[in-house]
Amino acid sequence: KNHCADKAVAAPMSSLSTSSHLVIVDYEDIADASKDLTAELECAFGGRLSSTTNNISDAASPLGIIAIRNIPNFVEAKNAFLPMAHALAHLKPQCYQALEDPTSFYNAGWSHGKEKLGDEPDYAKASYYFNPLTDLPGTQDEREKYPASYPCNKWPNEDDLPQLKHFKQSAQKLGKIMHQTVAHVAKHIDVMAAKKVVGYRKDLLFDAMQHTEKAKGRLLYYYPIDKDEAKEDNWIGWHNDSGFLTSLAGDLFLDDETGKPLSPDQVDPQAGLYVTNRSGESIHVKIPDDCMAVQIGECVQILTGGVVVATPHCVRGPRAGFGASNVKASRISCPCFIDSEPSFPLTVPIGCTRDDACQAGVGRDKVPLLEERWVENGMTFGSFLQKSFEKYYDWSS
Repeated sequence: KNHCADKAVAAPMSSLSTSSHLVIVDYEDIADASKDLTAELECAFGGRLSSTTNNISDAASPLGIIAIRNIPNFVEAKNAFLPMAHALAHLKPQCYQALEDPTSFYNAGWSHGKEKLGDEPDYAKASYYFNPLTDLPGTQDEREKYPASYPCNKWPNEDDLPQLKHFKQSAQKLGKIMHQTVAHVAKHIDVMAAKKVVGYRKDLLFDAMQHTEKAKGRLLYYYPIDKDEAKEDNWIGWHNDSGFLTSLAGDLFLDDETGKPLSPDQVDPQAGLYVTNRSGESIHVKIPDDCMAVQIGECVQILTGGVVVATPHCVRGPRAGFGASNVKASRISCPCFIDSEPSFPLTVPIGCTRDDACQAGVGRDKVPLLEERWVENGMTFGSFLQKSFEKYYDWSS
């Protein structure tokens, strides 16, 4: 049967609510390739052809995200690295120029105010990008052809910046754990996709994720919001990740002035990560402190013909009047984007169409349309990524 003839229509955005059905699996199960996790993945990721999308209530609609518990050494690595973002975000202004890389559209090293939020520079957050797998990814020709895909790392000089001692080592340790976990998840997505689409190639995603040199950690620091804004995406706007799979290390709220972690009663309970579920609702997701999470990027939506779809998400900052009045709350997170080599062709499975992949998405009124950047079936990932970054960073457009 050609399942790709079926269509799904995204529901409109509606009320805010908090996730009570975040799917959590154990690392031992994820690492076991023989374990059938199709049911769990459908509850987490269910897209256009999922039985869960059509047969459950809106309250249990898939969130497009899965959490994984008991990952060896993950919690220790996260707790060692994430707090370093505070020191990095409060360096003297003259320290940042050496950490910037404009040739990669600021996809290596430091980036603050370089990304667009609407038509304005985004100063609400700062990012430090790094590849945890290698300092010199790809070949010289590939780095020149795909500067946004294969930038070289720009590590801070820890001798000059003692407050960042062990920064590189800590970043690499956390990122490698996140990469390996994503490869395990990819294996199970392959199994689920092959069950749904006859033309899906065996181990397509796993092979790409396991052997890639393209991994991008993004240590994020969200600065305190000076004024009360009602928008739910005032810390980072609604968007899809343009790559393959994104691993999330959770978040950390702290006092921007002291760098000390905040207790739960000092943080607005509505602040943090929001996703759009498969019913079109905006859902607040709190990743447990002992879990890593994985969400879907646009490339996997293409490769599966919409069996799984990209996860629209945003980050909401604290509202005025919540928590201690004298505390300026900031937030730290560290997603790691695990992608293929840039020459990888973004092609739908045999029997599926480009329209199947594009129309499968949810939240299409909130995020840039996939078809405007993935302009033809078979477009390389590097070209697609370059076109996506140009949309967000090219101020002449």
